[in-house]
Order: sequence, then structure tokens, then C-alpha cells
Amino acid sequence: MKMDRSISRLRGDRVTLAHGGGGRAMRDLIEEIFTGVFQPPGNEDQARLTSAALQEPGAQLAFTTDGYVVTPVEFPGGDIGKIAVCGTVNDLAVGGARPLWLSASFIIEEGCEFDLLRRIVASMAREAEAAGVAIVTGDTKVVEKGSCDTVFVTTSGVGVIPPGRDIGAAKIRPGDVAIVNGVLGDHGAAILAARGDLALSTPVQSDCAALGHLMEAVLAAAPDVRAARDATRGGIASALNEMAAEAGVTVELRDEDVPVRAEVRGMCEILGLDPLYLANEGRLVLFVPEAQAEAALAAMRRLPEGEGATVIGRAVEAGRIPVLTRTAFGGTRIVDMLVGEQLPRIC
Repeated sequence: MKMDRSISRLRGDRVTLAHGGGGRAMRDLIEEIFTGVFQPPGNEDQARLTSAALQEPGAQLAFTTDGYVVTPVEFPGGDIGKIAVCGTVNDLAVGGARPLWLSASFIIEEGCEFDLLRRIVASMAREAEAAGVAIVTGDTKVVEKGSCDTVFVTTSGVGVIPPGRDIGAAKIRPGDVAIVNGVLGDHGAAILAARGDLALSTPVQSDCAALGHLMEAVLAAAPDVRAARDATRGGIASALNEMAAEAGVTVELRDEDVPVRAEVRGMCEILGLDPLYLANEGRLVLFVPEAQAEAALAAMRRLPEGEGATVIGRAVEAGRIPVLTRTAFGGTRIVDMLVGEQLPRIC
């Protein structure tokens, strides 16, 4: 049962170093804010898990981990907790795995408000339930003020790849079609606007979303999906460069086919940014044989996370340049890997 907030054992309204000291204050913090919401199975130092999916002959275990830092920790369309769940679910899903379990580790800055932690944890619980995963174990650490930026979250995820499912960038072939599930760059633009450093205002919200259900729908409709990547840090440009390099192909895009909101494009023009490099937290790019492209698009468009699915390019025989885009003027330009940092702390 969830703890009754009316009988809170926490004193004050902020985290202190005592809440990381291993004593009663730490136990109260963990039980009231974390385990009271996540309700992990058991109370041991490890989660003990079983799933019928693991018993299928040929099934593979998929495991991933990632750390999340973002400023501000709450922003239009999400927060650091939502990113932590969605990002790890997506890392499993784009490899063909069905996500099952997550762990969550929190580095909390002294002085962090309890109410902020409650909102982050509630957000994580909602996203985990929607994605069909359970948060089964975790950890907390409290550090001195100034040692971290409010709160950092690390999540690890475990999933199962069903027998016979084998997708990866090395399987991309010339002629395969590149598809994205919606407009690009919303997350990076939302974070930039939320900081307020540049006196910019935009109604854009983060695209943060878990894509496990979307991938399952696509794989059911287009079983020969070659590969998929979520386009997070470095944007779609970095994801495509990584995939092209692994496959030994060139990916050709067309500027007019890349979906970007007018508000995001306008912000990029003002700041000298390229939307192809803006971070996304609910967007993936996948490659499918041309014969299955329409089936994949139809499956994606039936779900809220894929309503804006569209073809943005295709793989061709390898040339000297891994990724290029054809401009509206009939020329081409190189789409290289991101060099340096375009936006700090976006995921």
C-alpha cells in the first residue's frame, strides 16, 4: 500500500545530508518518497525476478544503463524522471527487446525540495506503468550542496528479445527506407526555451515518450525491420552517422522531407543551430525494406507516438560521405557527426 502522506515522517521540506547517512532519516526518505510509490517486490538488496518470456528457446536478455542530467529538471512536456524511464525503455525497444524491469539510482543535492522529488518519482511511476515496465530496485545518495545540479538519475533496464528477432545497424542494405516517427528537435528546443537564458519564448513541448509499444507495432507490421535508433543527444544526424558507419552505406536525406516544426526551425535560424542535431527524447529512426515501408508507416501512425511518421530518406551504396542531404536548391550538403556541444544537459 502507498504511504498516507498525512502521517509523513519527513521533517522540514528539503533534503539534508542526514537523509544520505544510512540512518532513520534515510530510511524515511526512501520509504516515503521512493519505495512507497514504486512498490518494488521484496525489500532485499537485489530484485529477484522471473518471466515466462525468458524461458522461450532462443530468447535473449537485453540490458542497458544510462545516466540522466538535465537543466531545468522540470520542463514543458516532462521532467528528469520521465526522461529516465522513457530513455531506458527506448534503448531496449530499438534493439527489438520487450522492456520488463528498471532500476533507478538517485544522486540528490542537499537542499532539494521533497515536493520536487515527489513529482519526479510520481512521473516515473506513471511512465513505467504506461510503458509496461516495473521499477524493481534502486539506490539513493545525498551529496553536499553544489556537488550536483538538484538531482541526477541513473536507470538500468532489462528486457527480452523474442526468439528469431535480430535487428541491428549492420543489417541495413542499399535501397532500405529511413523512417522517423514524428517531428524532430522538439526536446532540444523545449529545454533551450525553458532555461530562459536567451529571452526566447516558444510553445514547443518536449517529445519525451516511451516507444516500446510503437516498436512492437512496427515489428508486427513490418517483420523485416533492419535497424532502429532513438535520436537523443546529437539528434538524428548523429544517429544516422552511427548507423551508416556500421552498415557500410550512405544515407541520403532530403531537406524538405525532414519534419521540423516552424517554431523549432525559426529558433534554430535565430541561434545558428541545425535541427538535425537537436536532441529528441521520443523519436526514433528505423530502416525497413522499401516493400514494407507503407506497412511500417501505417502501424506507427495508428499510435499517438507515431502520428507524424514519415519517410526522410534511404540507404544507398556507400560513398565517401556517410550521410548527406539534398537541399531545396538542388545541391547537397554533408551531415556530419556533431562536433562539440550544441546544447548542454539535455537528457
